[in-house]
Amino acid sequence: MTNRKDSKPSEGDLMARIAAALERLAPPSAPAAPTETGDAFVWEPGQGGLIAVASVAGIPIALLKGIDGARDTLVENTRRFADRLPANNALLWGARGMGKSSLVKAVHAEVNTARKGKDRLVLVEIHREEIASLPTLLRLLRGSGRRFLLFCDDLSFDRDDTAYKSLKAALEGGIEGRPANVLFYATSNRRHLMPRDMMENERSTAINPSEAVEEKISLSDRFGLWLGFHNCAQNDYLAMIDAYAAYYRLEMAREALHTRAIAWAAQRGARSGRVAWQFVQDLAGELGKPLG
Repeated sequence: MTNRKDSKPSEGDLMARIAAALERLAPPSAPAAPTETGDAFVWEPGQGGLIAVASVAGIPIALLKGIDGARDTLVENTRRFADRLPANNALLWGARGMGKSSLVKAVHAEVNTARKGKDRLVLVEIHREEIASLPTLLRLLRGSGRRFLLFCDDLSFDRDDTAYKSLKAALEGGIEGRPANVLFYATSNRRHLMPRDMMENERSTAINPSEAVEEKISLSDRFGLWLGFHNCAQNDYLAMIDAYAAYYRLEMAREALHTRAIAWAAQRGARSGRVAWQFVQDLAGELGKPLG
C-alpha cells in the first residue's frame, strides 16, 4: 500500500490566495477622471462615475429676461472662478419656473465662449440623491488641472434627512476643505433648503429651539452668494415672450402675440419664464416653426 502525504500549498501559493481574496474584498477603483475635451458630465457613481454629456440642453443667456441682477452677479462670479480667482458657492432660490437652472447652464456656456482647451470650465451635474457621494467626487476632481462647476438642481432636504450634513462638510468642512478647482451651484425653491414646517417643528420641540434651527439652516450659510428669484410682473413676462418670438422668428403681430400670451398665463394661473417658454412652444407648433 502506497503512503500518500497530504499536499500543502507552498508559502508563495498561500500569499497569492490571500492577495486575491483581499482584492475581491476591496472597494471598486475610483472612476476615471474627465477627458481633456469634455465640457459637461453627469455624476453617476453607480454607472461608472462621470458620464459625458455631448450637448447641454440650454438656452442663450440673452433670452433670460427679468433676472438681470442675478444674471450679472452669477456671470461675474463664474468668470472669476474660471480665471482662477476667488469666487463663492452660489444658491439660486425662489419662485418656480423663473430660470434658475437655465441661468446656471447659460452662464456656463457664456463663460466658455472665448475659452479653449483646459481653460474651458467643466459643468458637472450631481443629482440630489447622490449628495452623499460628493466627497468621493471632490477627491476625484482635486488633482485635475481643469476647473469644475458642480451643479445640483432642485436641492432640498426633508424631515429626518441627514444628507445635508455631507454637503456641509463637502462645501467647507473637513481637514482638506473644498478643492480650489471646484465651485458648487445649487437651485432650490427654499431659501434655507429646508421646509418651513420642519423649521417650525424644531422650534417647538427642541430643548434649545434657536440652536436646533441654526443647525438646520447653517447649510445655506455655506453659500457665499444668495440669488433670489421672484414671480415676474406682466411687463417682464411679455419681454420674455418678445425675446423668444424674435429669436425663433415667430411671425405674429405684437399686439396679438401679447393678447394670446396673457391669456395663456391666465389659464395657467401664473407668469414665469417656464410659462413663457411653454406658450412659445405651443405657438411655434401652431405656426409649423421648429425650435431647433
